[in-house]
Amino acid sequence: MDYLLNLDESIFLLINRSAQNTFFDWLLPLWRNKYFWIPAYFLFIGLLITKVGKKSVWIFLFLGLTIGASDLTSSFLIKENVERIRPCNDPIFQKKVFLRAPCGSGYSFTSSHAANHLALATFLFLLFGHRWKRWKYALLLWAISIGLAQIYVGVHYPLDVLFGFLLGGGIGYLGHYFYQRFNVSDTFKVSDT
Repeated sequence: MDYLLNLDESIFLLINRSAQNTFFDWLLPLWRNKYFWIPAYFLFIGLLITKVGKKSVWIFLFLGLTIGASDLTSSFLIKENVERIRPCNDPIFQKKVFLRAPCGSGYSFTSSHAANHLALATFLFLLFGHRWKRWKYALLLWAISIGLAQIYVGVHYPLDVLFGFLLGGGIGYLGHYFYQRFNVSDTFKVSDT
């Protein structure tokens, strides 16, 4: 376990300090900020309503349940039981951290940013992947880049992000599974037209 935690800290320093450059210093604090993406979310909602119509209500419902399950599991079930201190709040380690965003007072493991964004991306990837052939992998890369930005700005360790990805990917898959499972009529189906 000590070896794994030391490796985690070494990879953190590699991303947080050694990869430092002025472009990332400007972009990644914005990139990982949930408010930065509000215009994109509204654009997505508008496009989905335009393309899918009334059926989009069911997509939004299951998507909301998926992200809610991811956030609750990460923020309350895991973080509150594991109680891992963030690198930027650790009294000893924080001296090595180059902090580029507000640290936050909560615990670190798992990264809720990583979990929630990958839950969203996984759900949409599975739901629309057959239609968004060119964009489906970009959606996953977007979610992964937000998780990696958490390390770069200094608020999460790599293992926090990795397990956040695993959690979010699993919950995104389950959200899509239940969406399909309850898809008993054409009311729930997303057409290919």
